[in-house]
Amino acid sequence: MIVLTGLLATGAVLDALCLEGTAVTLDASLSGAGGGIDRDEWPVLTPAGGTVSAVTVVPNDALWRYAAVMGLKVHELGGRRILGIAGIGPAEEVTWRPDPARQDLAAEIARQIVQAPPELSVDHLAWRLPMIGIWASSRLRAARTGLSGKGVVSPPDANAVRVIERQTRFSGYFAVEEHRLSHALHEGGHSDPVTREAFLMGDAAVLLPWDPRRDRVLLVEQFRFAPAVRGDPQPWLLEAVAGRVDAGETVEDALRREAREEAALEVGRLFSAASVYPSPGAVCEFIFHYVGIADLPDGNAGVHGADSEAEDIRGHLMPRRQLSDMVRDGQITNGPLVLLSLWLDAQADRLKAELAGG
Repeated sequence: MIVLTGLLATGAVLDALCLEGTAVTLDASLSGAGGGIDRDEWPVLTPAGGTVSAVTVVPNDALWRYAAVMGLKVHELGGRRILGIAGIGPAEEVTWRPDPARQDLAAEIARQIVQAPPELSVDHLAWRLPMIGIWASSRLRAARTGLSGKGVVSPPDANAVRVIERQTRFSGYFAVEEHRLSHALHEGGHSDPVTREAFLMGDAAVLLPWDPRRDRVLLVEQFRFAPAVRGDPQPWLLEAVAGRVDAGETVEDALRREAREEAALEVGRLFSAASVYPSPGAVCEFIFHYVGIADLPDGNAGVHGADSEAEDIRGHLMPRRQLSDMVRDGQITNGPLVLLSLWLDAQADRLKAELAGG
């Protein structure tokens, strides 16, 4: 038997790991990090000082595989083997508290690890953990999103898509999944089984910094591999600031983080422009587009980027009208930047009036 505590003792995580537990109480306290998202980031168990809820389970292969990926080890206390903690020792400053949002994310990460093909090694899954977390967050965000096409497209029932078989065809920084499925037809019934592949990327956030007083914008320029592979003679693209939304991060926090990393820029008020699937036939990426208010004086552009991501990013300041002209003339080939330029041109007067009114 193993005693699970902290996030591992929650019903959502137990369900993801296909476990059933019996509730117990430990004479101890939990403190420190929440666990369940980052490898090796787990709370500390301190004997005495309170009571901690836990469950006893019969461990299965899914639990041991999950524990290995997440850097968890078994610790012994009072003859009990305990899992779900970084160790046993003095209490840290912050008392551990259950967080429902973190529980849901931890459960989805656990589910993704359990569903990963057995041929993928523990080391590979541990290396992919940041992207697994991004993908898990994306799935939770999708579940909270209102149905698109409301009033025109009928809401599907729970049985509208029937997955017959699911395989991971590629697993690197990104991944490719293949599903054999049947889906509901407009005239009733279900389709014959079809095979579809999807490129798993996770949600992204895109920001166009705009200085309404000077009516200028900040663009970034960086090398892009996909245009180079396509044979485009200019694989250095002008773009808006952009990046993945990390696990447990809000879209707004991601935008502000990326602005600092890619442009050394602090942005103020954020205006949501659109949220879209850029290529829903095969790409699972969902993009949140925003315009962010910023102070953009002369000399505010430079070369930036995160060293950990091998980024080499140059900033470009330009009048909004110049960007509009470049979009009109086909000189901007980055889709999110085109969308944001057109949106800002249509909304600039309204936004200026709104900003002027406080």
